[in-house]
Amino acid sequence: MASSDFDGILLGMGNPLLDVSAVVDQEFLNKYDIKLNNAILAEDKHLPMYDEMSQKFNVEYIAGGATQNSIKVAQWMLQVPGATSYMGSIGKDKYGEAMKKDATAAGVNVHYYEDESTGTGTCGVCVVGGERSLIANLSAANCYKVEHLKKPENWALVEKAKFYYIAGFFLTVSPESIQLVREHAAANNKVFTMNLSAPFICEFFKDVQEKCLPYMDYVFGNETEARTFSRVHGWETDDVEQIAIKISQLPKATGTYKRTTVITQGADPVVVAEDGKVKKYPVIPLPKEKLVDTNGAGDAFVGGFLSQLVHGKAIEECVRAGCYASNVVIQRSGCTYPEKPDFN
Repeated sequence: MASSDFDGILLGMGNPLLDVSAVVDQEFLNKYDIKLNNAILAEDKHLPMYDEMSQKFNVEYIAGGATQNSIKVAQWMLQVPGATSYMGSIGKDKYGEAMKKDATAAGVNVHYYEDESTGTGTCGVCVVGGERSLIANLSAANCYKVEHLKKPENWALVEKAKFYYIAGFFLTVSPESIQLVREHAAANNKVFTMNLSAPFICEFFKDVQEKCLPYMDYVFGNETEARTFSRVHGWETDDVEQIAIKISQLPKATGTYKRTTVITQGADPVVVAEDGKVKKYPVIPLPKEKLVDTNGAGDAFVGGFLSQLVHGKAIEECVRAGCYASNVVIQRSGCTYPEKPDFN
């Protein structure tokens, strides 16, 4: 494909957040009732933690948010400027400006909704022993309006794209926007993909998630999210392979594409279910001493995967690219990467 064929081929929508990332200690986790390898929305009790992190620990500020991470990684892997676009809501503040600068420098065509009255959202990333826990204070990210999507210059991004990726976290913000995009994808035989994203999404946003499921051509998630999904749906199995098959066999809105479920399991093999069958793909082994943090590992996997999916590559190539991207990211702080990928 010529590089012009990739112009705006992949569109992401989600919650743009500035990661406030630090290696903390168990005492800090206990104080704020934080569990490792989890993602939650901040409650009132968590609000003082962001300042405390910057006072007590060595904090890094990194442009993040699950979907934005995946889109940036896909853009990095594709190496074609403007191949990807992204929408979400930020505040009119220095964090929002930093985010815009970062995403634009990464080559992503960002069309943010800028909220006048709330600050840019932040995500506390607490790292202990390389494992991460995410506490998101959505702020402006929670203010995305479907009216922004409907503006001609923004809807043009939807029309131009052939692939869509939206993390489950956006279900808490603008289900109406997701509905417009998924219905457009279905009506135009385009590929619509989502992520289970976190146990709390599967549990407390089950109804809106279920409305999206028939439209999902690819469902991403990790083993914890898959098991929560199974429990919430009364499936009475903890077997990730069985769960992946069951998700892939849930009803589809259109028959254009069969659904593929892709479940990552940390250092264990990636589980891919399609056509009632499961294949497992080993990840790239990494010695413990090379692990910096797992923040953005799942996002990077999706970004790598999508970078090959838009090329029309076979599923094993998509998984290989996902594993490559996540392997790069876990050896660095946050969802960051070197200037050029070394993937072939």
